[in-house]
Amino acid sequence: MKIYKPKFFAILCVIFLCITGTILIGCSVDKKSINTNASKPSPMGNDKVEESEPVIPVVPEVHKPLSRNFTEGKLKYNDKAVTILMYHSIDYEKGNDLRVPKEKFREQMKYLKDNNFTTLSLQEVYDFLENNKPIPEKSVAITLDDGYMDNYNNAFPVLKEFGQTAAIFAIIEAIDNDPHVITLAQAKEMEENGIDIESHCISHDHLEKMSYELQLDTLKKSKAFLEEKLNKEAYFIAYPYGTYNENTLKAAKEAGYKLGVTINSGMTHKKDGILTLRRVYVGAKYDMNTFINLVNRQ
Repeated sequence: MKIYKPKFFAILCVIFLCITGTILIGCSVDKKSINTNASKPSPMGNDKVEESEPVIPVVPEVHKPLSRNFTEGKLKYNDKAVTILMYHSIDYEKGNDLRVPKEKFREQMKYLKDNNFTTLSLQEVYDFLENNKPIPEKSVAITLDDGYMDNYNNAFPVLKEFGQTAAIFAIIEAIDNDPHVITLAQAKEMEENGIDIESHCISHDHLEKMSYELQLDTLKKSKAFLEEKLNKEAYFIAYPYGTYNENTLKAAKEAGYKLGVTINSGMTHKKDGILTLRRVYVGAKYDMNTFINLVNRQ
């Protein structure tokens, strides 16, 4: 049969182009497949994986005690005394002098506010006594022992109302474990609002009856708990029952405390010793005239 050459040649060209196109498309698919597979780590873990930027955790700033510079008005230096008030419970209980009713506590704090008293932090008391840093002539520090729940429910709202600071000495093992004592969440809230939570030891022990080693252990552990849980610097301690001995003072210094308070009555003088400061007790039986006399002594 006779074949028409031009037509036969055209058919061969078409066949050639089809075959070439198929080959090229196949190669393209293979390359894509190779590239895709190359971007995935192999099951053997030998392929390099692109590293992401390291995540740097945000560390909250450590809370430091309130420390102000007083430059105006009548000031005094550490040749004079300062008053540290000592409270316990702020609630009513008939016949219990340690429990000052909330209404009476508010009346006392209002008097301080209305008569231009400055409430000092314990850091400011420390700086006054140890570094002769001046404080207002009309100054007091407010402390509450044991960390009762009513310190949060009753005292804290009053202190916030009048813009006053205070220190609460809490029994560490009772926090979150005793319904009559503040919780850790409450301690954090008060710390964030100008109330300093400090150490009253792990438990309410008679330190003077313990060995030096046991005293050092409880002092270190209570300090470490406050610093870890409240993200703060804890430098101040109130000795349970107000009792101590030479080993107590040695252990307190070794543990890193800068200031300690007792229940010995009176105004605080530099000569008392920075780890054995006196305080002025405030009881439920005190009327306003008694309170006014206490805070106005020089």
